Amino acid sequence: MPLLTTAARSRLSRLLNWGRTRFTSALGPTQSAWARPARIFVALFLIADLTGTGLLLLPISHTEGHGLTFIQALFTATSALCVCGLAVIGIGTDLSVFGELVVMVLIQVGGIGIMTLASVLGAVVVRRFGLRMQLSVQAETRSMAVGDVRGMVTRIVTMSLAIEAVIAAVMLPRFWASYDMGFVGSLYTSVFHSVSAFNNAGLALYDDSLMRYADDPVVLLPLGLATVIGGLGFPVLLEIRRHMGTHRAWSLHTKITLATTALLLAGGTLAVTVLEWSNPGTLGPMPIGDKLVNGVFHGIMPRSGGFNSVDVGAMDEATLLITIMLMFVGGGSGGTAGGIKVATLAVLFLVVWAEIRGHAEVHVFDRRLSPGVIRQALSLTFLSMTVVVGSTVVLLVGTGYTLVEILFEVVSATGVAGLSTGITPDLPPLAQGLLVLLMLAGRIGPVTFASALALREHTRRYDLAEARPIIG
Repeated sequence: MPLLTTAARSRLSRLLNWGRTRFTSALGPTQSAWARPARIFVALFLIADLTGTGLLLLPISHTEGHGLTFIQALFTATSALCVCGLAVIGIGTDLSVFGELVVMVLIQVGGIGIMTLASVLGAVVVRRFGLRMQLSVQAETRSMAVGDVRGMVTRIVTMSLAIEAVIAAVMLPRFWASYDMGFVGSLYTSVFHSVSAFNNAGLALYDDSLMRYADDPVVLLPLGLATVIGGLGFPVLLEIRRHMGTHRAWSLHTKITLATTALLLAGGTLAVTVLEWSNPGTLGPMPIGDKLVNGVFHGIMPRSGGFNSVDVGAMDEATLLITIMLMFVGGGSGGTAGGIKVATLAVLFLVVWAEIRGHAEVHVFDRRLSPGVIRQALSLTFLSMTVVVGSTVVLLVGTGYTLVEILFEVVSATGVAGLSTGITPDLPPLAQGLLVLLMLAGRIGPVTFASALALREHTRRYDLAEARPIIG
């Protein structure tokens, strides 16, 4: 005898269908398995962060006599997962090999995770609009459909591991031949720093970061190159690979990212080299060749790289200010770098340039920028500046450090850059806790905030009379 009659089964089926319909309606028309990737990612990100913290608290994770406090473990796990690079402990002195492997895995998960999130959110934003707009946007940005998530993740992982392997292979002979590490030690050192560089983490196995390699371009330049490549962003890397040698086929985003990145790298390198050329605490004592190599290296690292080959705390205040501005900008969208992103800076510059020339529309590379993109760039920049200023004031009140020192650490955490003047380990626990929150906000915030603005965009069916307040 059946448990339910035909009539009862029919009523139950109608009830289930009604519940499914109401649930789908509550999610909204754009919702699907990947419709809220930001929420899913944030939850997974926090779980990974707490898991990494727990692993670092285990006795097996640290060397004898160097047990970690909870805030030290949380700070280290967050810095690795957010691929920031700020440190309150010595990775190579306080952690065992197991602890170092935990940090390296967190760096890899964080780097691949943020690229995946940015790519998925980009696909969701495209799907939000009508079919004609979807085709237009996908043709211009070479974006992928939501259904291509599995293939997209595979390409991100494959590309990341391949680049890291190449960089590690370049450095391996140098470490093996010149630094008395043995093959296994050289391989481990090469892989760790390659992973850290490509993911723009900036965490090194040494307390002095990479200062011991200041005279070795075979170590510094490959790591600098890996930092630049990782900071360009997956969409740009994929498009370059697809259209190698045919730059006319590149999208507007790729053109803007590459052009702005080149200008910032050249400007940062020139500024650091010139300003620090005679500084006895940084480039001053070096031969000319080493000065140029380290100038290039430190022109790259503020773009969210995080390594340093000279003492950042000994730099001139003018250099620190330029470094702060570069850290605030960061790298490319959809990559491992932080900051407001180079495309955002480019949009702001183009808006100002159009206003100076008296143009009502903003044009670049034979394209017109939409008002929505301009509003998003302004909103993201203003919000980031507000977070930086507010956090700087809080830390100035609660610590005894100077404005430049505090501002440098705050921007480094918010832009997940990882460079430090050396005060982070000496900050009180509450101040370090604030930097943890800034790293999380700087890593997750800009991507999710920008996508949220795009997804909330809608057309009003009416408009109001125009008015002009007095500006300036």
